[in-house]
Amino acid sequence: MLDPWAAGGVEDYDRLVREFGIEPVTAELVKRIPRAGKYFRRGIIFGHRGFDVVLDAILEGREFAVLSGIKPSGSFHLGSLTTAEQIVYYQREYGAVAFYCIADIEAFCDNRISFEDSFEIAVDNLADVLALGLDPRRAYVYRQSEEKRVMDLAFEAGAYVTTATMKAIYGEQTVFGLYMSALVQVGDILLPEHEDFGGPKPVIVPVGADQDPHIRLTRDLARRLQPRHGFVLPSATFHRLIRGLDGSEKMSKRNPMSYFELGEDLDSIRLKIMNALTGGRPTVKEQREFGGEPRKCRVYELAFFRFNDDRDVEDIYQKCVGGELICGDCKAAVFEKIASWLKKHNEKKKKMMETARKLLEK
Repeated sequence: MLDPWAAGGVEDYDRLVREFGIEPVTAELVKRIPRAGKYFRRGIIFGHRGFDVVLDAILEGREFAVLSGIKPSGSFHLGSLTTAEQIVYYQREYGAVAFYCIADIEAFCDNRISFEDSFEIAVDNLADVLALGLDPRRAYVYRQSEEKRVMDLAFEAGAYVTTATMKAIYGEQTVFGLYMSALVQVGDILLPEHEDFGGPKPVIVPVGADQDPHIRLTRDLARRLQPRHGFVLPSATFHRLIRGLDGSEKMSKRNPMSYFELGEDLDSIRLKIMNALTGGRPTVKEQREFGGEPRKCRVYELAFFRFNDDRDVEDIYQKCVGGELICGDCKAAVFEKIASWLKKHNEKKKKMMETARKLLEK
């Protein structure tokens, strides 16, 4: 059972692929992708559903859309970046029209955050995405609670869902509103294919591995609605979840030492990185003799997810396993690089706050 609302991570991605029928992202598939981004190149994107349809559209220069979103429950942190960067990637590299959803209904059902409060959080979140490079001229940004077409699609899709189906996909949820918010997300994913946006087309939805239940439900309901709407089954890619700095399987807002926010004080971020779990040996002597284990190291994982230069990532890996790199030095170097990026990002973000507010007010 995968629960998209739970705080836990994923321990075995191979098992996930086998048991849920996710198609693996192979080296051959990556070779076919023009200008494959770092998430594809490094295997962070490990699986997909129906990505071939989107890849064909890319290769043939046909129209397609990318959809993503954020549950406005707090400030952006490292775990939020993976999905946000992918929506920018598809828009920038292949001209996809971007749909960015503010999941305020889910925030209310799951976290009891009022629409008024989630609006202010969403302005801050959207400014982060704009600072990452989202072009608002080729993007449709909306709040779930304000988009009637999403509600209409969710209501129509709901006619084909039983309570037993929802429990089979999502497990026994004590708050029934979560099942309802899942149907709203079906409406979100199908929105780019609405006639008001040009009708049926390939749509790619980049998500973390724990969000697959939403994809499975939407693809099933899109099939049922095809006779009426002619929907192209929405596609999805699944990326690995960046693990918590404290050693947990997933960065979670429930554990402040497992993550840091993009706007967090740099001294606080330094503290968390310097105290992060590593794959280092107990002593410097053993590190020199046997080398470290970067695959276990959360600091290496920061570099693996965040550094854009493949050579920098490979350099850290080789020096670690070769015993040339000591954990304290590695932590300091990774912090400096992350801090430099954060300073530039937050400067851009400040300039985007007004644009973000205007987009949401529309």
